[in-house]
Amino acid sequence: MNTPRYVKVDLTGGRVEDFPISEAYFRRYIGGKCLGARLLLDLMPKGTDALAPESVIIINTGPLTGTGAPSTSRFNMSFKNVLTGGVASSNCGGQFGAMLRRAGYEGIILTGRAPSPVTVEICDGQVKLLDARELWGMDTEQVQQALPRHYGKLFIGPAGENLVRYAGALSGERIAGRCGGGAVLGSKNVKALIAYGTKRPEVARPERFSAFVQKWVRFIRSHPMTGDSLPRYGSAGLVNKANASHALPTHNFKYGHFDRADAVSGETLAETELTRNSGCVSCPIRCERRVKVYGKEVKGPEYETLGFFGPNIDADDLPKALELNYLADLLGMDTISLASSIAFAMELKERGMADFGVEFGRVDDLPDVVKKIARREGIYSDLANGTKWLSEKYGGQEFAMNSKGLEMASYEPRRSVGMGLGYATSNRGGCHLNGGYVPLLESVGVLQMDAQTPAAKAELAVFMQNALEAVSSAGCCLFSAQTFIPAIFFKLGPNHIVTRITGRVLSLAGPPVRLMLALSDLLRFNTKYILPHAKALGLATGLKMDTGRFLRLGERSFNLERLFNLREGLTGKDDALPGRLTETPQVEGRPDTVVPLAKMLPRYYRVRGWSADGVPRAKKLRRLGIEAS
Repeated sequence: MNTPRYVKVDLTGGRVEDFPISEAYFRRYIGGKCLGARLLLDLMPKGTDALAPESVIIINTGPLTGTGAPSTSRFNMSFKNVLTGGVASSNCGGQFGAMLRRAGYEGIILTGRAPSPVTVEICDGQVKLLDARELWGMDTEQVQQALPRHYGKLFIGPAGENLVRYAGALSGERIAGRCGGGAVLGSKNVKALIAYGTKRPEVARPERFSAFVQKWVRFIRSHPMTGDSLPRYGSAGLVNKANASHALPTHNFKYGHFDRADAVSGETLAETELTRNSGCVSCPIRCERRVKVYGKEVKGPEYETLGFFGPNIDADDLPKALELNYLADLLGMDTISLASSIAFAMELKERGMADFGVEFGRVDDLPDVVKKIARREGIYSDLANGTKWLSEKYGGQEFAMNSKGLEMASYEPRRSVGMGLGYATSNRGGCHLNGGYVPLLESVGVLQMDAQTPAAKAELAVFMQNALEAVSSAGCCLFSAQTFIPAIFFKLGPNHIVTRITGRVLSLAGPPVRLMLALSDLLRFNTKYILPHAKALGLATGLKMDTGRFLRLGERSFNLERLFNLREGLTGKDDALPGRLTETPQVEGRPDTVVPLAKMLPRYYRVRGWSADGVPRAKKLRRLGIEAS
């Protein structure tokens, strides 16, 4: 069995050494964010500041990365979360992950701080530190043009250099945006990592793997979600869907519906701004939007960016949203945390609590504001710290829209309460993906269960969290998992009686889902209809892998990250939401339009096998095979 090859780089002393991954670790933790979480627990000293030289950042791939399986150009970054002080994992596409594997490595571990800016070069099994002082200060377009053309590249912009707490790192035009990974690289004086190699990743059963991949690609292309909706509108197609169900954050999450939302919708973008579709290496979905900004073709915005630079700041200017998305990428910042911090500043001004010169509905000056944030210029340095930090300085915790310190995604959880539970329990903070993405069954999908009652939300959140953790650990894009909703419901439509009855039945699914989670070891089957990633992973690695083992991998990953958070001081008390969401009804006079977190959280802990205060029980850890660090 070929175990993953990792390398550890001490930036302070310039030492490079192989870091062996044992067969036991490979079998149990596989790769990606699961193995990343395990290594972070092992290597990161307790209590280390995220931006200290002693901090550790792990950049790794999953076993499917670069194999040609659909949607597998992904890589993962695991580090201490700059915004929360807990765990961080940030996932990204582009070419870097696949090229890292071709260069002979599945992972690189960085620690220390280089005396001056460096580029880490990984080329055909060799790792070197190159002088990057001439690159320091460049924006992400300039640095990418200055680096070798045929290499996979991962790099930061000015925001990472200036330690903006939500700075990201880019691979091509894709960004590992969340949690501040760009700031961690900047704190280590790492401007870029570049990788090049000619070695193709080997798979254990090549003929069977190739045949299965062909079937899987056909299935993805034939499914209405991945073969039609996502290619047609990208994730931007969710704007009108969320707005229709009053789950579109508006006016800093004060409301869930925006009368002019269609002006910044995926449909309008496709009709007026789209130049063509594109996508990541080996991905048949092709969800990327290509648009024109400043006269050149660039990557267009995702749903989150349109929602936050649109309705959440009371704006309906689509060209301006495209411009702000481009500037955030150019400077190297997460658009979710950036736009949320601006929205929070707008409400601070509205309430007379602080004045950063930004106002709801006004977007003409925002490009200049974004540039000042990236440079930490004047008072805008405060906005570079995120909403939690801002609320601690200026007040307004009840409307600072974050969980654990990470700004929430563009789903208003008072009309999607399972997402509220996901935000609160997500290990990296207010994340829709680490939170399980329950809105797919509540507010933005073809199947819509009762979005405002707690019924079955704990069980479904746990199931979907586990599933998405496993998909990410394997090295796959999470969009590839959206085929788990049967195509028949898309053909029938959301208003068909069968679709509506099925949506209602989901509210009764708690007990069977809980039983399935408890007995997942018995799910000894593989199918392309539910998590086909499991079979592909088994064929690629030679490990025994089925749906049950795959879900257990995801559960192991989620619990590992929870253990890291607990070690760093985050507890069950941090599984919380702002008062606006739990205490203030979205609709005046309707007390059901809040997130009933106090009702859902105890059940969630029980389903997880955690104690009443949110600590994984020893029995649970033994069952998952998780060793103490």
